[in-house]
Amino acid sequence: MASTGLCCGSFKRVKSKMEQELQDCQSNKRSEISMTLKDGFMCPDHSTMSLAMIPPKSERTIVCEEMCYFCFDVLFAHLHRHDSPETPNTFTNDPYPLFVTWKAGRDQRLRGCIGTFTALHLHHGLREYAITSAVQDSRFSPITKEEFPKLSVSVSILTHFEPANDYMDWEVGVHGIRIEFYGEKGGKKTATYLPEVAQEQGWDHVQTVDSLMRKAGHKGLITLDIRKAIRLVRYRSEKLTIAFSEYAQIRRLKL
Repeated sequence: MASTGLCCGSFKRVKSKMEQELQDCQSNKRSEISMTLKDGFMCPDHSTMSLAMIPPKSERTIVCEEMCYFCFDVLFAHLHRHDSPETPNTFTNDPYPLFVTWKAGRDQRLRGCIGTFTALHLHHGLREYAITSAVQDSRFSPITKEEFPKLSVSVSILTHFEPANDYMDWEVGVHGIRIEFYGEKGGKKTATYLPEVAQEQGWDHVQTVDSLMRKAGHKGLITLDIRKAIRLVRYRSEKLTIAFSEYAQIRRLKL
């Protein structure tokens, strides 16, 4: 999930060398939707409506267990200073926006969650964000190799971006939402929640939108007129979670 309601208090854009290279070689339209997210935030030079230009590749299921296994492989190699694993051939390399989330322990404490709305080729995107979310989420200390056997990983593939008619035009538990609005000083503000966030928190439409506005930095009173002025894009997410125990069994690792 992009956020559990926790706020790190400050936002720092995380942009990899790989992502920059991909953005440079893409068309102007595609580069307009290039943006890295952290704790549900996006930089203010991004156009909400341009997200709706990303068409779904197909109606087939995209996310699969092999993507989660690959994230574990990549993090294991990083923590033990081994060579990075070879590019997999077990899942598609089509480009999609994505998130990688790491949790730890029986209580499933969030240990890192970073994603991107850039449509990255999945072989490279998962390799990049498996590490970025594990060691560069400023809310948490980097994941250590001692924690590795306690981890679970979730891969979220974002699809079906659509411009909403208004701030109420989305379904709790089905859609993720990304809002764009202008703050008190005229600056553009943006924020996003993945589809599971509102449902897990028990929020309705208004509570979710208001929470997103606060996360984006809005300090003033939130009125009906302010909500009506929001530009909102809704989207869907295919999410799959794998625990270390499942990964260890597949890779025949000792528990």
